[in-house]
Amino acid sequence: MEMQEGGATMSYNEGGFGESSENRGYGGDRGYGGGRRFGGGRRFDDRPKPVETGKEYDVSITEISRKGDGIARVDGFVIFVKGGQVGQNAKIKITQGGGRFATADVVGGGSPQPAAEPAAE
Repeated sequence: MEMQEGGATMSYNEGGFGESSENRGYGGDRGYGGGRRFGGGRRFDDRPKPVETGKEYDVSITEISRKGDGIARVDGFVIFVKGGQVGQNAKIKITQGGGRFATADVVGGGSPQPAAEPAAE
């Protein structure tokens, strides 16, 4: 089969088959993502933290982290307490502060609150 010059025959690379060069790729300039960087419009929290490294605080440990440390909060700010137990009211000392959380050690008052159910012995 021969192709004629100037005839009505069309090659597969011309319009009609597949996408034209204007519609190539995913998204293009269609506005998906709006040119945002990874992480969306989230900004770093630069407010002052409610705890300071080296200071002591009285807290109640309400949860246990995946690593087994207790989790307490001061004004909503998360503090990981090494060796802390759920229900424990303790005096802690902040050992390291970060942008999103702090770590602390128990320095006193390690008495657990009475549990709702008696512990099985």
